[in-house]
Amino acid sequence: MNMTTTKLPEQVRIVEVGPRDGLQNEPQSIGTSTKIQLIDMLTKAGLSYIESGSFVNPKWVPQMAGSEEVFRQLLKHKDVTYAALTPNLQGFERAIAVDVTEVAVFGAASESFSQKNINCSIDESLQRFVPVLEAAKLKGIAVRGYVSCIAGCPYEGEIKPEAVSRVAKTLYDMGCYEISLGDTIGVATPRKMQRVIESVSEVVPMNAIAVHCHDTYGQALANIYAALEIGVSVIDSSVAGLGGCPYASGASGNVATEDVVFMLNGLDIAHGVDLSLLIEAGNFICQSLKRDNGSKVAKAMLAR
Repeated sequence: MNMTTTKLPEQVRIVEVGPRDGLQNEPQSIGTSTKIQLIDMLTKAGLSYIESGSFVNPKWVPQMAGSEEVFRQLLKHKDVTYAALTPNLQGFERAIAVDVTEVAVFGAASESFSQKNINCSIDESLQRFVPVLEAAKLKGIAVRGYVSCIAGCPYEGEIKPEAVSRVAKTLYDMGCYEISLGDTIGVATPRKMQRVIESVSEVVPMNAIAVHCHDTYGQALANIYAALEIGVSVIDSSVAGLGGCPYASGASGNVATEDVVFMLNGLDIAHGVDLSLLIEAGNFICQSLKRDNGSKVAKAMLAR
């Protein structure tokens, strides 16, 4: 029997989104000192990219209030990127005032999702980023772009790969150096994930594509492996699986960084993260939030 072997990447960059995408979905408010301690622990665990805050209106995302203080007080390591979400020019200016060195913007591949969440069309939402990208270029600030609902939308169902590649290309052409493809409601399966990436890679270089998988249907690790198989080498994940999925009651949200690291270890793919220190960070934040740890690997290793 002929078996074809797949060349997996030798190294992967993990983008830790727990302190931002994870914590913003938690029901309770989180103190600045707790956020800073979490980011410090993630830094010590070896993560080189940590999304550390969001400069959105705190009226809409109260858990991200105090991002200015987080960035002011954070002990920044020179070889670690501490990034922030900046949805508009006002947010960008707030971020720059506290020395944020990299920012991110968000677009959706679903028209309905865009209308329901930010009351404007996809094209209108992308136009709002033009002044952010222009200001960032002037200041030499790197901008990462996110595309949400790449596989499905809670309002309109399945999303076509061409819709995803159109938004990804627009963000890339605007100046986003990397495009993170987000399976917001976790409905992708491995072949669907590959089809989306293949479509996007026709208009965005493969080395500028990242995946951001949610585990709502238990497919996140399989989808990440499928992405690795076709050349993706940047993975977004969230320590302890922080972050729920608002469209599926009781469902998990972000894939846990611990579970991703365990899989990468088994595949002999370098990533630079110490699993035991990562588990300590996840355990710390879960105890602080009085919530269960969403990482299967952490649960198994802590139970030993």
